[in-house]
Amino acid sequence: MKCIVGLGNPGRKYKKTRHNIGFLVIDELANRHKLKLNKEKYNGLYVVEQLNGEKVLLLQPQTFMNLSGESIRPFMDFYKISPSEVLVIYDDLDLPTGKIRLRQKGGHGGHNGIKSTILHLGTKEFNRLRIGIGRPDTPIPVVDYVLGKFHKNEADAVTQGIIQAADACEMWLQKPFLEVMNEFNRG
Repeated sequence: MKCIVGLGNPGRKYKKTRHNIGFLVIDELANRHKLKLNKEKYNGLYVVEQLNGEKVLLLQPQTFMNLSGESIRPFMDFYKISPSEVLVIYDDLDLPTGKIRLRQKGGHGGHNGIKSTILHLGTKEFNRLRIGIGRPDTPIPVVDYVLGKFHKNEADAVTQGIIQAADACEMWLQKPFLEVMNEFNRG
């Protein structure tokens, strides 16, 4: 069984903010496969389904970003999922808007959702898919930027990033993560 986790913040206030791009990828996957995240457990909204021949858990933690690991860990324990079978999707300030990058392990890079995930999983070795949200053009606090909505001129790049991220997730259900990394990190 594989687990695809999109990080974000729950509630209407945060629905289409930069920090919620992980949620948007999970929504894209659910839409593609006509699924609804209609189950709630361990502070998470989720669905378990067969996708491309693989049993998959799609998860949106409802703990707020900084506590994401508090939701992810109980799901891994309940479904007996190892860290190598987890893919966490989240926003990255250091990538251009819509650009994706995959990694098998690493530090948190200042991202509190990943910091919480590392803390609760007890390892830095889990698959990650980062989606660029760019940096602000004007000097505003980072928290205001990541909790803000995308500008209209970013719409195409954001849509392309979400589609590409969902494509990478689907490929991972059929191929080793290293192969998916090599395919999607080329550009």
